[in-house]
Parts: sequence; structure tokens; C-alpha cells
Amino acid sequence: MAISLFAKNKKGILNRCRDDYATKMRLKYAPYYHAMEFQKDTTVRLGGRDMIMLSSNDYLGLSFHPKVIEASTAATRKWGTSTNGARSSNGSRRFHLELEEKLAAFLGREACHVHAAGYLACMTSIASFAQKGDIIYADKNIHSCLWDGILLSKATVERFSHNSPEDLRDILAATGGSDAPKMLVVEGVYSMEGHIARLPEITAVAEDRGCFTVLDDAHGFGVLGRQGRGTVDHFGLNDKVDVICGSLSKSLASTGGFVAASRDVIEYMRTQSRQTIFSAAISPTQAACAQASLAIMQSEPEHLERLWSNTKKYRKILHDLGLDTWGSETPAVPIVLGSKERVYTFWKALLEKGVFTVMSIAPAVPVGKDLIRTAISAMHTDEQLDKIGDAMAYALKRL
Repeated sequence: MAISLFAKNKKGILNRCRDDYATKMRLKYAPYYHAMEFQKDTTVRLGGRDMIMLSSNDYLGLSFHPKVIEASTAATRKWGTSTNGARSSNGSRRFHLELEEKLAAFLGREACHVHAAGYLACMTSIASFAQKGDIIYADKNIHSCLWDGILLSKATVERFSHNSPEDLRDILAATGGSDAPKMLVVEGVYSMEGHIARLPEITAVAEDRGCFTVLDDAHGFGVLGRQGRGTVDHFGLNDKVDVICGSLSKSLASTGGFVAASRDVIEYMRTQSRQTIFSAAISPTQAACAQASLAIMQSEPEHLERLWSNTKKYRKILHDLGLDTWGSETPAVPIVLGSKERVYTFWKALLEKGVFTVMSIAPAVPVGKDLIRTAISAMHTDEQLDKIGDAMAYALKRL
């Protein structure tokens, strides 16, 4: 009897996986997990065809910058390929400290800690500091990594309407009267929508209630502010945000993540965060690429200028075609099509014309906001943007 019960339990999970797989095969949806055969700048090869990459987060186009590649090579020769351990034990190296010092200085913070992944960095920016009995006020559209941090914290969560200081004010008025510690969680740039946070109004509301503010600036860092210092610098609000977290895999042309704050906050995280204590340190190559990219951001402003020039031209192409970009204000530009069927048709048509994009459908986005996620890079050429425009017109006709 017991064996039969165990077998049934196991089969239940296997059947769940098999049913999901069968559904995917029946619908013939295959927009994910494509393995590129080649890449150079914004050109990738898939199935033997060269395509324009239009969904990369390499905003400044530094992944193929000669200085970044050389830094990567030199670091591997000097330090090997891995530290083979966590920072809290045997994995910490001088190059970690150098990168953290430079990131902290760039962001106007006392201290910084780099993590194995941007997801971990953002998750621990909440889970390390909030705990049961606290109240977290979170924008409804924050990233999955932030929601996971909220779940781990076991704090009470209150969701407010996306980018709405007015709704935040109402919810704080209704729930913020207690003495419980309070945290505000927002993003600087919302990657799916391309919206810039209404940070001046939102932080003003939160400050009135004594909220500890956490900002995920993965898509604002390198894109907004002086030399790409991010959303906080863009608005001149460095004293209004307690923690800035983000990713090394976007403008910094590497992989990993960072958390920047006052020294006492970072030291608390280093001893309280399981994501920090038990994760392997980033590799010499990752650290070197990020540090070289950070230096280029400050010495070669033409990359940021080109990014915004490309973004302006691309946005005009989409607007002239009458496509819905959800009011995007940044190089992260969604094309909202409203249903998964329309999104799939549009995505496939772009693929036929040699433009690679990414589908985002409910529940990853709100129902009715199913979209194609696109992102502009400083490396896109005028010729590529023209080809993208032609592909968009073709895809629109296919609908």
C-alpha cells in the first residue's frame, strides 16, 4: 500500500511535467531557449541565418569592446577561471574589493557587495533586511527577484498600483499607522514596460512614513544619470534611497549583481544574507569585464550618446507604424499586441525577416498586455534600424 502511494505521488509530478510539455508541443510555441551559433556585436546566428539581435540587455554595446575583452583575458591569465568558493570563506579576492570600491564611489555610496547573479543581489536586498512583522510596500510590476525576496522575508506586503505615488499614499494612510518597520520596493526602470519610476514623488511619500527604500536599478544603471549612474542620479535623489541593487549583465557587459548602500547596511547583509554567505564569488573574468566597462562608461561618453540616439530613432519607427509601446521612456521598448496568439504571429514574422526578439505573455505581464520585448543597444547601426523598421512593417501586415 505504501509503495503504491509513493509511486502515485511521484507520478503526479511527472504527469504535471509531461502535460505541460505536451501542451507546448501541440501549440508549437518555441520562442524560448534558442541557442545562438555565433555572435558579433548585434548580429547573431540561429539555424544558419544571421539575424539582428533586438532583445539583448547590452545597452552600451560593451560586450565586444576591445578593452573589456583584453581585461577579461588578462584576469583569466592572472587569477585562473574561478575562485572556487564563497566570499565568506575561501572565495574573496582583491579584484572583488576593487570592483566594489569603484562601484560604490560611482554610485555615491559608502560600500558595495557584488553577488553571483543580479537575481540574487536584488532578492537579498529585501530578504536580508525585512523580516516577519515588517510591512513592505511594493509596486505591483516589480521583477520576480524582488517578489522572491519579499516571500523569503515573511514580511506583510502591500501592493500599490504601478508607478503611482497617489495609490502608495492612500495605502500608506490606511496601513502605515503602526510602529512596524516599513520598506518601499521599486525599480528605477521597469524592464518590461520601459517606464522610469516616478521616484521624486514616490520617495517623498515613503519618506513621510519612514520607509527604508530599496531600488532595483538593473535597467537604469548605465542608461540614466551622469555617465550612466542610474535613476537615483538622474533625479538627484541619492539621499532618499537606502539601497541600490542591480545587475552586472547589462550595461557592464558581464554577469553577476551588486548591492550598494551605507557601510553598516552592507556589513549587516554580509552576515545575515544566505544568498550572500552561501553563493560562490563571481569569477575573475566577470569582475574584470565589469570593472573595465565601468571605466569605459566614464571615459567614453559616445556609447551612452549613441544609445539614446538609436532609441529615439527606433521609437519613431514604431510610432510611425502605430505600434503600442506602452509609453516606454527608455531603450527597453515593449510592443504590446494584447494576446499570446498575436504576439506569437508577430514574433515569428520578425524571425522570418531576420530580427530576433523575445515574447512576454501573461502571467509574465498583465492580461491583455501580452507583448514583444525589444531593447536597443548603442551597437545597432543605422542600416540595422532601417531593416528592423521594414521587418516591423512586415510583421504588422501579417497580423
